[in-house]
Amino acid sequence: MNMDVLQGILIPFIGTTAGSACVFFMKDSLGDRVQRALTGFAAGVMVAASIWSLLIPAIDQSAHMGNWSFIPAVVGFWIGVLFLLLLDHIIPHLHRGSEQAEGPQSHLEKTTMLVLAVALHNIPEGMAVGVVYAGFLSGEASITAAAALSLSIGIAIQNFPEGAIISMPLRSEGMGKGKAFAGGVLSGLVEPLGAVATILAATLVVPALPYLLSFAAGAMLYVVVEELIPEMSEGGHSNIGTVFFAAGFSVMMVLDVALG
Repeated sequence: MNMDVLQGILIPFIGTTAGSACVFFMKDSLGDRVQRALTGFAAGVMVAASIWSLLIPAIDQSAHMGNWSFIPAVVGFWIGVLFLLLLDHIIPHLHRGSEQAEGPQSHLEKTTMLVLAVALHNIPEGMAVGVVYAGFLSGEASITAAAALSLSIGIAIQNFPEGAIISMPLRSEGMGKGKAFAGGVLSGLVEPLGAVATILAATLVVPALPYLLSFAAGAMLYVVVEELIPEMSEGGHSNIGTVFFAAGFSVMMVLDVALG
């Protein structure tokens, strides 16, 4: 694995780390409107990345199948959705468990579920970065180094608010700043690990690359619809989340087209 690829898969993790560091400089909690805006922005980035960086390249790489070139994209997409659906049942989510958390352990349980939920979000993001760099390493003409870098930068941008969304609530629940920062950092650690694992898998099974690209897209879009859109839309002023969704989508689209 060359240095450019290593740097590329670490960029999103750096974004999470930088966002988590907000706990040292900001007040103890994020306002509802701010959190809704950050969630909407993250959702917009993930949707645009799923389309331009994953699904379109998956279809392009299957062009030799003619009118059936959509098959790897559709199959991989659904496997990604079903995979996250399975994880959704295995790993407790914040929006489910927070209503059940009672008694003296409620804060601990809520904190644990928050970290688990964001770590779950980061699995498909890490896989997305890994599979795009795997495509670049395999010599696929449709995936350039600049295109892979644009995806890494886009996910790093959306990881910045995600890191803050983790560390700030941990701090507001009474956790020390250092531990709250560490919680945010740990939630993003699955991304580079997932990226490396995906690169190794794609290197061994290069013909599966279109399926892996669309798998990552399906998993990311599942997270957006299941988790992020409800969070950005609940309560009053839901239009804030919608506006920032459009902003995140635009930023990722510009990055992918300009650098790709």
